[in-house]
Amino acid sequence: MSKRSIILHPDPRLKKVCSEVGEVDDTLRKLAEDMLETMYDAPGIGLAAPQVGVTKRMLVMDCEKDEEAEPRPLVLINPAITRVSDEMNVYEEGCLSIPEHFADVERPAEVEVSWTDLDGVAQAEAFDGLWATCVQHEIDHLDGVLFIDHIKPLRRQMITRKMVKLKREKARA
Repeated sequence: MSKRSIILHPDPRLKKVCSEVGEVDDTLRKLAEDMLETMYDAPGIGLAAPQVGVTKRMLVMDCEKDEEAEPRPLVLINPAITRVSDEMNVYEEGCLSIPEHFADVERPAEVEVSWTDLDGVAQAEAFDGLWATCVQHEIDHLDGVLFIDHIKPLRRQMITRKMVKLKREKARA
């Protein structure tokens, strides 16, 4: 396993719609391992392939917050939301590609998602709470959408300006 660099906003790669994954192979499994290591190290609860420069429809997530519980890493290949609840939830979201910036985002409280796992087997699960928010956030990444695209334009512009400044400072360092 090896940690990968996380792409920071603004970057055109984060605004691309990702292509479907064809065959599940060892290259994809290695990418999944690297993404999980990168996500845990960050630390974060979700990471989509475009955030590490791969424009494929794959994401990893683990929203298990209980210190006593076993980690529950999930790898979702070609995920699709198949049902959303009428009930909505608001969570304060952040993003590893937009560090230290957070905003309240309203999304469906529950979603059902289908995907392919690393063995090439079709999976489906209903998610609620933080898991539902996270999977929707990460699927948005696969469609070139960032959480700040869900907030008011003025706030989005302010965050983007701060991120441009941060990237300039990192480039000089």
